[in-house]
Amino acid sequence: MKTKLLCQIANVSKSGYYRWRIHSDERDKDYDDYLLIKEVFDKGRGKYGFRTIQMNLKIKMNHKKIIRIKNKYGLITKIRRINPYKMIMKKSIEDTTCENILHREFKQDVPFKTFCTDITYLPFNHRLAYFSAVKDIATGEIVGWNTSQHLQMNIVLDTLESLRENIGSLKNVLIHSDQGVHYTNPKFQNNLKGLGMIQSMSRKGNCIDNAPMESFFGHMKDDVDYKGNKTFEELRLQVEEYVRYYNNERPQWGRKKMTPVEYRNHLLSTQK
Repeated sequence: MKTKLLCQIANVSKSGYYRWRIHSDERDKDYDDYLLIKEVFDKGRGKYGFRTIQMNLKIKMNHKKIIRIKNKYGLITKIRRINPYKMIMKKSIEDTTCENILHREFKQDVPFKTFCTDITYLPFNHRLAYFSAVKDIATGEIVGWNTSQHLQMNIVLDTLESLRENIGSLKNVLIHSDQGVHYTNPKFQNNLKGLGMIQSMSRKGNCIDNAPMESFFGHMKDDVDYKGNKTFEELRLQVEEYVRYYNNERPQWGRKKMTPVEYRNHLLSTQK
């Protein structure tokens, strides 16, 4: 009777009063946990989300409860603004990727028409060297390469120059790579255009799209004791010797047990 009278005086309904009571009780029940959460939240200057708060709490608390209390008491996490320069850089990289024209068509029978390329690292004497190579998919021959002590753009530009010197005209030749920063770089792409080449790229995160290069690097690392070199020059000469051996002396089962150079000459003779 007293409650009904008070509701009439306050001009509120009984149901509204009881809803308020329930909400009030719940608020009081959460208040101690709210103080613990707020202490961590303030320590993070309002930047902590529920996961970071959960990790830094002095007691164990379910993440759903943390989210509920944050929402209930208005603890809104500050969202880090996107760096516009990073967005521009990301967009520029996305703009320079190319279509996957090769589509894993690794069975080629015309030499000097379809190449793939990649870079691998070679640790030696507590240092790193980098090996860039171009492989003819039809013959398995390494047709261009460069070993470097750094990963600047010259490693791929010099590889292209090596390719041009070894092959000659590269007009309408397809070259396939991953989406690494060297191959999306305008300098590399402009050099390809100058040579009249067609660029193809693997899909993001699909190393199998460039399987011929992965295969060659795997064989090389199994065959060559590059880690035993003391100087970069020793390593460079060892890599060059291996390329010569691979092209001219190492027979391949899938190419009629011929070496890459023998198989290249075989293909050229059958196409006359």
